Amino acid sequence: MDGARPSRYMKMETITNYLSVYGWSAGPESTRVAGSDTPPRPDQERTVTASHQHGHHHADSEDLDWEALGPQLERQAELHLPFIERATGWLAEQLTGTDVTRVFDLGSGPGVVCGVLARTFPRAQIVAVDGAAGLLERVRVRAAERGLADRIVTRRADLPDGLDGLGAADLIWTSKVVHHLGDQQASLRTLAASLRPGGLLAVAEGGLGTRCLPRDCGLGRPGLEARLEAAEEDWFAGMRAALPGHTRVVEDWPALLTGAGLVTTGTRSFLTDLPAPLGADARAYLHDRLARLRELLAGDLDPEDLRTLDALLDTEASQGILRRPDAFLLTATTVHTARSAPPTF
Repeated sequence: MDGARPSRYMKMETITNYLSVYGWSAGPESTRVAGSDTPPRPDQERTVTASHQHGHHHADSEDLDWEALGPQLERQAELHLPFIERATGWLAEQLTGTDVTRVFDLGSGPGVVCGVLARTFPRAQIVAVDGAAGLLERVRVRAAERGLADRIVTRRADLPDGLDGLGAADLIWTSKVVHHLGDQQASLRTLAASLRPGGLLAVAEGGLGTRCLPRDCGLGRPGLEARLEAAEEDWFAGMRAALPGHTRVVEDWPALLTGAGLVTTGTRSFLTDLPAPLGADARAYLHDRLARLRELLAGDLDPEDLRTLDALLDTEASQGILRRPDAFLLTATTVHTARSAPPTF
């Protein structure tokens, strides 16, 4: 990462993106089978060198204690399992009649999605592609615990360039990764080139922001979450503009997939809908999320909204997010799909 990028953007990448379902990339690591220290066989892919795919800021990702964070990240990703299971079921419907033997999960994180993909496509090898060594270790541990050590392999790779060493797949899944790559159209072309003939690319981008409170939550001025979302949109525009190789495009994802040489097959949005009262894991996730937004947007919010966030983050207060009875978790994730040309005989 060159020194030109404002530290504010670096901070968001380090503390915000992952705690949803997103992944990281951070540096080189040996290629090995999940749950094993066995070196790769000659027919396995070579190791690819990587950088931090979400943060583009190597030091932050390396400094994080992924072993300590792993279980927390898994619990939080598991909050989204209903969406993930419905989405992968939809992908399986599109691949009916295709012998799916190889699947990439780009930005795999601790491997929650990998497990769902392995169950959905029982004949497939699942390749977890990420860049944080600690997170890939969580993938291996999680796979071994679930009897999937022979089905899930890990690769540490930069995106999109690191895909050159991964071979080809029948299905590529990537969630909230492409928008962190400077040239989104060129990146999609690279992903498309990694599909086998007739393969499917699934890109989770867009949707609706997370909501967790009533419009009037009894603290401060009503409409806090709408103002947070507007401030976050401003941050996002700045983040995109600061990316190396940034190229502005209309974010019409089906059109971008067509521009990558693929044939679009559908767009569908999936809810994560956890009504009140929430369990402890969902409340902890929301507390972490509000804390990150409080840090990220401190310079963009008015004093009253900052006081409201502080009250919501109070772990002992009855109106805090950890205790209030009306807290919920509602968000929508949109998945866009497209296929490569089928084989010709």
